[in-house]
Order: sequence, then structure tokens, then C-alpha cells
Amino acid sequence: MALLILGIVLFLGVHLIRVVAPGLRTSMIASIGEAGWKIAYSVASILTLILLIYGFGQARDMTPIWSPPFWMSHITILLMLFAMICLVASLLPAGHIAVRTKHPMVLSVKIWALAHLLSNGDGAAILLFAAFLAWGVILRISLKRRQRAGEITLRPFVSAKYDLYAIIIGGVVWALIIWKLHAWIIGVSPLVM
Repeated sequence: MALLILGIVLFLGVHLIRVVAPGLRTSMIASIGEAGWKIAYSVASILTLILLIYGFGQARDMTPIWSPPFWMSHITILLMLFAMICLVASLLPAGHIAVRTKHPMVLSVKIWALAHLLSNGDGAAILLFAAFLAWGVILRISLKRRQRAGEITLRPFVSAKYDLYAIIIGGVVWALIIWKLHAWIIGVSPLVM
């Protein structure tokens, strides 16, 4: 469990640098350049993600804290469709989904975390998904403050066709995850929860 906690703290800490130490990014870019910062940030993200995944794998044998009802997995599967659509919308030029949700990737992570909290009752899963949900809430509040301060601007609307693309691509990715990818990557089929 200690490795999981360390992985969560380090991974989410790296992804909260602008919130907890707003000047660090700017000073690092001034010191090592933007390319150097991106490389350091990417390496730190990958290494802490590996630690988080390894720690989660080690902590998975914990006794369940609660047993979700069997139908809760159906709600999780449905919520994950919306999470995938938001994720894809965040990667495309802005359509209505991206403009109205403002930060679709953050929303995608929050939906993913909430969905998995609903259908997982062991301590490691609760810790992991609650931490990511809290991260999403903290980041969204920070983004809203930065937007009000004029530090960031939201993406302008480009075309509704990108909503259609987000729905189609997100639906295909969701179907692939349900069909095989979740079982292949995570080791558990969402259809057998």
C-alpha cells in the first residue's frame, strides 16, 4: 500500500505543479528551456505513472471495504462512454462538447474516477479513484481561477463536426475497452464485474 500511496502522491503532485507551485514551471523553463521542461515533465510523468501502476498492482489483494451491488458495474460502463467521449473531445478542435464542458479532459478523468469508485470496493481502488477524483476537482477549481485571472483562455468553437467525431471515436474506443482492452491491460473484464 505504501508504494501505491507514494505513486499517487508523486504522479498527482507532478500534475498539480501549477496549482501548488505556480512559479516552478516558469523558473524551470527559464533555467532549462521549454523543450527541457517538457522532457523533464514527461519523464517524471512516465516514471511516477509506472510507480503508481506497480503500487496499485501490489495493493490489489486488500480485503474489500464494501461490496458494490452487481448492477453498479452497468452504471460504470455507461459513465465510461461519456468519459471516452469527453477524452476524445479534448484532443480534437473544439466542438460544442469541448466548449460547454470547458475542460473536457479533466471532466473525463473525474467521470472515470467516479465511475470506478461506484463499482470497486477494495481499499486500493477506493484510494486510487478517490485521489484522482479529488485531483480533478482541485484542478478544475484552479483552471477556473486562472481563467478569471486571464492566465488561460478557453478554446474557441470550431465546428460541430468535431462533436460527431468525438462521439464516434469515443464510442469505438469505449467498445474496444469493454470488449477486450480492459481485460488485456487491467486483467479484469468490465463485463464480469
